[in-house]
Amino acid sequence: MTLRISVDQAECCASSMCVLVAPDLFDQRDEDGIAYVLRPQPGPEQHAEARDAARRCPSLAITVHED
Repeated sequence: MTLRISVDQAECCASSMCVLVAPDLFDQRDEDGIAYVLRPQPGPEQHAEARDAARRCPSLAITVHED
Protein backbone atom coordinates (compact mmCIF):
# COMPACT_ATOMS: atom_id res chain seq x y z
CA MET A 1 0.00 0.00 0.00
CA THR A 2 1.20 3.48 -0.88
CA LEU A 3 0.46 6.31 1.50
CA ARG A 4 0.67 10.00 0.57
CA ILE A 5 0.42 12.95 2.94
CA SER A 6 -0.67 16.49 2.13
CA VAL A 7 -1.20 19.64 4.18
CA ASP A 8 -3.74 22.29 3.23
CA GLN A 9 -1.63 25.28 4.21
CA ALA A 10 -4.62 27.63 3.96
CA GLU A 11 -6.33 25.60 6.71
CA CYS A 12 -3.26 25.06 8.93
CA CYS A 13 -3.54 26.87 12.27
CA ALA A 14 0.16 26.38 13.17
CA SER A 15 -0.59 24.35 16.31
CA SER A 16 2.60 22.26 15.96
CA MET A 17 0.78 19.00 16.72
CA CYS A 18 1.99 17.34 13.52
CA VAL A 19 5.60 18.23 14.25
CA LEU A 20 5.29 16.96 17.82
CA VAL A 21 3.66 13.69 16.73
CA ALA A 22 5.70 13.03 13.58
CA PRO A 23 8.83 15.22 13.41
CA ASP A 24 10.32 13.12 10.60
CA LEU A 25 7.27 13.78 8.42
CA PHE A 26 6.38 17.43 9.13
CA ASP A 27 8.03 20.76 9.80
CA GLN A 28 6.87 24.36 10.08
CA ARG A 29 7.85 27.50 8.21
CA ASP A 30 9.89 29.88 10.35
CA GLU A 31 8.01 32.99 9.30
CA ASP A 32 4.47 31.92 10.23
CA GLY A 33 4.52 28.39 11.68
CA ILE A 34 2.48 26.89 8.84
CA ALA A 35 3.16 23.17 8.47
CA TYR A 36 4.58 21.44 5.43
CA VAL A 37 5.34 17.82 4.59
CA LEU A 38 8.94 16.58 4.66
CA ARG A 39 8.18 13.09 3.34
CA PRO A 40 5.05 13.10 1.14
CA GLN A 41 5.28 9.32 0.66
CA PRO A 42 6.52 7.85 3.94
CA GLY A 43 7.61 4.28 4.30
CA PRO A 44 5.35 1.68 5.92
CA GLU A 45 7.09 2.13 9.25
CA GLN A 46 5.77 5.72 9.39
CA HIS A 47 2.17 5.13 8.27
CA ALA A 48 0.86 5.03 11.84
CA GLU A 49 2.61 8.33 12.65
CA ALA A 50 1.11 9.98 9.57
CA ARG A 51 -2.40 8.84 10.48
CA ASP A 52 -1.94 9.95 14.09
CA ALA A 53 -0.77 13.41 13.02
CA ALA A 54 -3.81 13.77 10.75
CA ARG A 55 -6.17 12.74 13.57
CA ARG A 56 -4.60 15.19 16.02
CA CYS A 57 -4.55 18.19 13.68
CA PRO A 58 -6.99 20.68 15.25
CA SER A 59 -7.73 22.36 11.91
CA LEU A 60 -7.99 19.07 9.96
CA ALA A 61 -5.43 20.41 7.49
CA ILE A 62 -3.62 17.07 7.04
CA THR A 63 -4.93 14.51 4.61
CA VAL A 64 -3.63 10.96 4.36
CA HIS A 65 -4.26 9.39 0.96
CA GLU A 66 -4.08 5.59 0.87
CA ASP A 67 -3.69 4.02 -2.58
